[in-house]
Amino acid sequence: MHALQNRSHEQLETCGDVTARSSVFNPLVRVCRLFFFTSPTPPNIPPPTTITTTMHLPRVLVSATPAAFARRGAVAAAAGAPSSLVSAQPFNLTQCSALRNAISHECMASSALSIPPLPTFSHAGRQSSAARLRPRLFSSEAGSELGIGFSLTPEQKELQETARSFTAREIIPKAAHHDVTGEYPTEILKKAWEAGLLNTRVPAEYGGLGLGVLDCSLISEELAYGCSGIQIAAEINGLAEAPVTIGGNEAQKKKYLGRMIEEPLMCAYCVTEPAAGSDVAGIGTRAVKKGANSWSITGNKMWITNGGKADWYFVLAKTDPAANAGRAFTGFIVDGNSPGITVGKKELNMGQRASDTRSISFEDVEVPDENRLGDVGKGFSLAMGAFDSTRPLIAAAAVGVARRAYEEALKYSLERKTMGKPISEHQAIAFMLADMASGVEASRLLVWKAAWMHDSGARNTLFASMAKATASEVANKNATDAVQIFGGNGFNSEYPVEKLMRDAKIFMIYGGPSEIQRVIISRTVVDQAKKGIFY
Repeated sequence: MHALQNRSHEQLETCGDVTARSSVFNPLVRVCRLFFFTSPTPPNIPPPTTITTTMHLPRVLVSATPAAFARRGAVAAAAGAPSSLVSAQPFNLTQCSALRNAISHECMASSALSIPPLPTFSHAGRQSSAARLRPRLFSSEAGSELGIGFSLTPEQKELQETARSFTAREIIPKAAHHDVTGEYPTEILKKAWEAGLLNTRVPAEYGGLGLGVLDCSLISEELAYGCSGIQIAAEINGLAEAPVTIGGNEAQKKKYLGRMIEEPLMCAYCVTEPAAGSDVAGIGTRAVKKGANSWSITGNKMWITNGGKADWYFVLAKTDPAANAGRAFTGFIVDGNSPGITVGKKELNMGQRASDTRSISFEDVEVPDENRLGDVGKGFSLAMGAFDSTRPLIAAAAVGVARRAYEEALKYSLERKTMGKPISEHQAIAFMLADMASGVEASRLLVWKAAWMHDSGARNTLFASMAKATASEVANKNATDAVQIFGGNGFNSEYPVEKLMRDAKIFMIYGGPSEIQRVIISRTVVDQAKKGIFY
């Protein structure tokens, strides 16, 4: 064992046999030998320790809640020595790293062991937000000697493949049904939760995966490839959770983020109103202090995704009518079963019909002061701050729609023949396909840059807006071109592209319309140019 001390962590990280087993979530039986060592060995310290565990693991190791871990009967085992951490039951994506973290915790607690820094999900050598939350016993770093890299880590590729397989199996076969009926995809979302594809940015200390925005963009693109209406229902959880993650106190995070991991629940982001969309300063919903420990909220919200399914709402309300927008609003967490809430009818929209979009009315709804997020008057920055992480994910979903439209058109063009040859060989069609493919790649790179910047701790507002504006417009162009390439068939609901065309339009509207993104981009580049900074 002493001979192992000089070997690199990557060499020692994992060894053993990996045997695939059939399961809906493709779990494996992996025999992992995790080596923790010191070099050189200090006095009175035993030789490096080898911990051997046999467990059912998916190929991507992620987090689990104590309750989920307990359901596998492993909490008692985790309290013992690391070598006793043995599970006989299959673990899904959201259950695996409780075992991993327990091993790490036990080893860290031992004064006889010194654990070297562990790599994590990364892009171009940068640590994601997940890396800042906890160590991981797996992964490798991407990057190159050139200082820039476009390769995903093995773990990110497996995360992407997990989402892609889930989409092919659970979403694509059922997308048309939910589009026609408008039925909310409850069962699909429950399966997504079980697979670890919901609430992916909830920090690890509250039971979540703690993934970075880049990691999550891979999931968003794949789910939206199958159906962006189903994808947005899942994505809105992340939007509503973002202000809690940013501005919530410890008790609020444990209560409201933790419950999203314990059960397959939905939540909603209540900011938009009938007369106040992009003009957030025009919000009329009021929150008035009642006594020392509660608030009364009254007002109407509109176009609220997951509105009729939410366990709780993030609500932005005006607390100081005389102040400017930056100090006039406060954010609140409002339980969905609070007296005084009226849920409107499900809206029949042009596209994304699987989504549950409604008006929500608040009539003297009493909210305890303990549910106020952050300081009074800081709600605007809290609500807007969420967009730096969520706009890249909306853009990633638009990339998924654009990619689906391109691939459907490409396949059709290879099969459909006119004038004795496939239509892909006609220059008019070939050039359309070339533009579609280029748009997908360009949009995805903008998404990845905006996501990478956020995960690196850099301000990404400019590039988040660039990604949102570009990807949403590419999705619309690709969907329109796909319908054109399909010809009369493209106008028919028996073929998939007419749905893509209807679904794509909303990307230019929600999450901040393209015009607002251009306001942000133009102001930023002009302000920077005045300082001598050019992009």
